[in-house]
Amino acid sequence: MDYYKQTPELAKKLFEFSQVSKKGSLGNTLLDLVNIRASQMNGCSFCLDMHCKEAKMHGERELRLYHVAAWRESTLFSEKERAALEWTEAVTKLSEHGVSDEVYERARAQFSETQMSELTFAVAIINSWNRLNISFRTVPGSRDEMLGLTKAGLK
Repeated sequence: MDYYKQTPELAKKLFEFSQVSKKGSLGNTLLDLVNIRASQMNGCSFCLDMHCKEAKMHGERELRLYHVAAWRESTLFSEKERAALEWTEAVTKLSEHGVSDEVYERARAQFSETQMSELTFAVAIINSWNRLNISFRTVPGSRDEMLGLTKAGLK
């Protein structure tokens, strides 16, 4: 089922929400890492494909893309990126007690209150997209032309 066709107003609003989030202070690199990591965790092949292509278009190095899943062991990420990835994991897979104080403090050491809010909204948005695309089995690459992802030169 194509949720864009079935509920175009809702899909459009979520897309607009996503676009507003991109205008914040976090920048493309951080948002790409957040979107990729949450999509990996949730098993969303459509979003993983899309956000890897976006990251490539934003100038991300391929090796860093390969390392996102193993960011803890990798030396390719800054402290700020590591804090964002840890926050993404904690918010994506909320534990019974929520986000730990330790994870919160590590993120707060890297981000202002506004950035923390922007980061958390970004995680919430990608998790919403993941749930839609997993539920309706959206085929990876099927919306590349509509989203301008053919510019990534990846097939």
